Amino acid sequence: MAAFRRYFRNPSAVLGLVLLIAVLGLALSADLLFPRDPLALAGRPLQWPLDNPRFWLGTDNSGRDIAAQIFHGARLSLVIGVVATSIAIALGVLVGALAGYYGGLVDDALMRITDAFQTLPNFLLLLLLIAVFGSRIETVVIAIGIVSWPAPARLTRAEFLSLRGREFVQAARLAGLRDLRLIFREILPNALPPIIVYASVVMATAILLESALAFLNLSDPNVSSWGNLIGQGRGVLRSEWYVSAIPGFAILLTVLAVSLVGQGLNDALNPRLADQ
Repeated sequence: MAAFRRYFRNPSAVLGLVLLIAVLGLALSADLLFPRDPLALAGRPLQWPLDNPRFWLGTDNSGRDIAAQIFHGARLSLVIGVVATSIAIALGVLVGALAGYYGGLVDDALMRITDAFQTLPNFLLLLLLIAVFGSRIETVVIAIGIVSWPAPARLTRAEFLSLRGREFVQAARLAGLRDLRLIFREILPNALPPIIVYASVVMATAILLESALAFLNLSDPNVSSWGNLIGQGRGVLRSEWYVSAIPGFAILLTVLAVSLVGQGLNDALNPRLADQ
């Protein structure tokens, strides 16, 4: 409860939560407000926002309703963020926990694998995976998760290195607990707060990575994506700039919301702030 109170005393954290709830509202109401396929042709191309009451955010180059794509794209962005983050955190926690708990040769081997993944920048490795395995949205999400696990792995390893010598771990080991139970039932729950906070960074990055791929026409063109919509507006950026600006603003608000929530969680869960 103390962490809960600290969170809601932080104005920026509350703002982030409000923005995130608003994006979630877009996603949940998409089918209700726009039951048709958001990629279906709806009217004359390149109608400006508010010019036609049917299309209050206008239409894109192909005559598709931008508002419908924004609402349905919110759902896709949240799903991409949550699933890719889950994959990255699961892989990172597994690798980091084993490396930090066992140390020695296990630590060296797993950290060398982590270093190998970090040799290339995330986006270049992501491009390589997309080139090899294709650009279906399922493949894109899995690829984003795969390129995002090294940082959570290093964070988890650092937490395990600091916790594995604590008294409660030694007591559990003397009580006869096996390694896996020690790792996942004793140490991991105590290492989770910073990992949970960092998950917000991974989620924001995942949304941006998918948008960047879509902007380059390397993501799945058969889904309603904010990045795809921005890419659609490249050719008319000087005259009908709203086609790219509206989804760009949606991405900005979503990433800002996730980042502010993450910062708020960091302040709320930080034990150094507990006595303030």
